[in-house]
Amino acid sequence: MPKSPARATPASIVDALNLLAGNPPRMRANFARGRCVRGTYAASDRAQEITKSRSFTRPSRVLARFSVGGIPGVADSEQLALRGFSFRLGDADHRSDILTQNAPVHFAGTLDQMLAYLKARMPGPNGKPDIKKMKAFSAANPETLHLANYLAAHPQPASAAGTTYWGVHAFPATNANGETRFFKFKIAPVGGEVTPATDRTKPPSSLQHDLERRIAAGNVRFNVMALLDRPGDPVMDVTTRWPDEDRRELVRLGTIVITGVEPDEACDASIFDPANLAEGIGYPPDEIFAARRTAYAVAMAKRR
Repeated sequence: MPKSPARATPASIVDALNLLAGNPPRMRANFARGRCVRGTYAASDRAQEITKSRSFTRPSRVLARFSVGGIPGVADSEQLALRGFSFRLGDADHRSDILTQNAPVHFAGTLDQMLAYLKARMPGPNGKPDIKKMKAFSAANPETLHLANYLAAHPQPASAAGTTYWGVHAFPATNANGETRFFKFKIAPVGGEVTPATDRTKPPSSLQHDLERRIAAGNVRFNVMALLDRPGDPVMDVTTRWPDEDRRELVRLGTIVITGVEPDEACDASIFDPANLAEGIGYPPDEIFAARRTAYAVAMAKRR
């Protein structure tokens, strides 16, 4: 009998991402290009309704990183290139690291599906992926198209500071009254999104230059919003949005103000670790989040 394929592991996912990126030495395999920044967080008067987490209910300093997904060197204007916004807030005893992207879904629902997705896109002897293999995989796994379809339908904003970012996972939050419910993060730029970019001739670093200019002008602010669940929402499936999600109730947990640029080393010295969540916000129950908690540490060890 033929052997069953080996089950995917966080380490095998990291290896596949590195291989797909060309095994860049001492670099992130994904979201390699980015800008490390600092800022402040101020909690809203409603944050305690959602969570007792001191990282979200008290003011703190913020370390954050804006980035562009895909292989190293991908153009800022690439329509299907994810943008990332990771941030750390709270103090040493009540720290939370939150990872968000400019799409509300992930490209795979399980670790095995994620590894198969990456393998289907590996370049062949001619240096290009096999289009037939990619189409066959997508036909057999239509939910893996949700991310690309979302990006294709939403033109990229002209600024990383004017982009809406989402947390694809459903986080269980417990408030001071002991009440627990799920929510998703939505990080919304104060003042709305910046007009979508149309000039695909801009250099790869144009987003970073724009970001630095806006930070210098004191014009980079984000509302940290909690998108609240309803009974029956699919909290285990990160490839699917909740029903009627764009018209859901939102509660503003607080506001992040980006105040300056930091050296890359400030963000590269450690990782934005999804396992770091201050009491009051629990781990999402889905398989992808569980794998991320290990994969980020594995990726950091490989970079070192």
